[in-house]
Amino acid sequence: MQIADQIKADLGAAMKAGEKERVGALRLVLSELQRDAKEGKGDEHAILRRERKRRRESEHTYREAGRDELADREAFEAQLIEHYLPAELTDEELDVLVGQAIEETDAREPRDMGRAIKHVMRVCGGRADGSRVSAKVKERLTA
Repeated sequence: MQIADQIKADLGAAMKAGEKERVGALRLVLSELQRDAKEGKGDEHAILRRERKRRRESEHTYREAGRDELADREAFEAQLIEHYLPAELTDEELDVLVGQAIEETDAREPRDMGRAIKHVMRVCGGRADGSRVSAKVKERLTA
């Protein structure tokens, strides 16, 4: 089953249950997925990662501004989106991928970070956030 189909089913269930906040969030995500499908890109995971990132950034901004109610809503939506994404890599799994990437790209110093990061991101298939990958590669190359 495609992610959009699963979201449609969950949207129907949320509507029947009267979960307004969940219905609103699912509609927004479904709208983005449908728009992307019409454009022919078809990478549902990329759309979900992008939308999750937007929610996390908004949450951070709202918290800094003292708008906890809005920040909580953004956090709820980000958590809802995460439900449809594949599980994130553990730190141990990411460490292994970073080690392999550094070895395969022959990265030796911080200026080689880009090659190693690009390699890890391609191999992990979106199961790790870019900032986590960057931090791990930087940590490994500066140690």
